[in-house]
Amino acid sequence: MVLTDAEGRVLFCSAVRPGSCADITQARQLGLVQLLADGPFMEILADAGYQGMGAQTGGRMITPPHRKFKKNAPVWYEERHEQQRKAHSSRRIRVEHGITHLKNWRTLTRHLGRREHMSDIVQAVAGLLSHQQTTALDRGLRA
Repeated sequence: MVLTDAEGRVLFCSAVRPGSCADITQARQLGLVQLLADGPFMEILADAGYQGMGAQTGGRMITPPHRKFKKNAPVWYEERHEQQRKAHSSRRIRVEHGITHLKNWRTLTRHLGRREHMSDIVQAVAGLLSHQQTTALDRGLRA
């Protein structure tokens, strides 16, 4: 799980877990639901893998809209659903770019080592990426 700010800068990257795990399960195990429910107000733009967490977090987790009609949906509903989906996607694009920057590091794309070390490597790369993005931001502010 990767958390970024609104500009796409990496803020947090969780440890890698063995096997496949649903996004929502990992968020619950990391305590994200409790943090959002009890902590300071913040809004998280999530993908469809987190649908259902909005109710558990008091509306702080924002996911793409559900499809109410599977078949024979009215035209007005299809148009409205498409508008909502595009609006969410437009707000979330910078988050996706931040995650992509993390995935593009050669160390992660061409990892041939032991799986046991992958979590440490991901944490190190996330730290380096966060530092790189913060340094670039500082240089931009000075110019």
